Amino acid sequence: MELPLVVGVDGSDGSLTALDWAVDEAARLELPLRIVYASLWERYEGSVPTFGSERPGDEVMTERIIASAEQRARKRAPDVKVHPVVTPEDAVTALVRESREAATLVTGSSGRGALKGLLLGSVGLSVAGRAHCPVVVARGEERNVQGKCGRVVFGAGDPDESAAAARFAFREADARGYEVRAVRAWRCAEQQPADRTGVAGDTAYAHEERASAFLADMLDQLQSDYPEVTVECVTAEGPAHKVLLDQSADADLLVLGSAKRQGHFGLQLGRVSHTALHHSVCPVAVVPHA
Repeated sequence: MELPLVVGVDGSDGSLTALDWAVDEAARLELPLRIVYASLWERYEGSVPTFGSERPGDEVMTERIIASAEQRARKRAPDVKVHPVVTPEDAVTALVRESREAATLVTGSSGRGALKGLLLGSVGLSVAGRAHCPVVVARGEERNVQGKCGRVVFGAGDPDESAAAARFAFREADARGYEVRAVRAWRCAEQQPADRTGVAGDTAYAHEERASAFLADMLDQLQSDYPEVTVECVTAEGPAHKVLLDQSADADLLVLGSAKRQGHFGLQLGRVSHTALHHSVCPVAVVPHA
């Protein structure tokens, strides 16, 4: 069975950005699209007075939001099969459940309930940390969200966390006709002794060489599987979260891996993913380890 692409909507500007991104993605990959609106309002079946022909405000709002989202999606990509879904539960619970049978899940960078000053809404952050499939948070500058850069950036971290993310990045680049920029950050922890000026340079060179070899080894099979995708390998000194934020400025998608931490509740994201979801200039994909 073909898994759908799922997008969460709530009527906010952020969710409309996510919806447009998801529709374009579904069209590229020829996937059906499930538009999910989650709300805690209860279904009224005569147990609560509706004062004549008027219905509860939450129910009316829900119908408007889901109908508007469906209409917007069908107009943007008429060939995409669209399935609107309304579920009376909180958004995180609904979307995490949906992620069990989704190819990819897309959310906006903020919602109607986001607090002023919060860079990423709590729904997007929670879902990215708990989902069972790749999660894309549609955020960033208009140029990046609309795919004007022609590049997918992949942050190469721990091999166990990054394998699935690397394949996701190549699939995205292949579908779009873009290049992949694989980035490996490295740091030289050793301090240069005052009387040994050559040591620090030698050590930095060794770190850079190991980073390059790491990328070559990780990407070897993927380059064979996706021969049409152009690959650029970049190694850079510095903290990974800062290096990747810099790279996001010239990318249409930043792809990161994330390992599931069994037995842990709450957020399960590392510093790199957490920082990118708050500050990236382009949409961010968090891909869980299989």
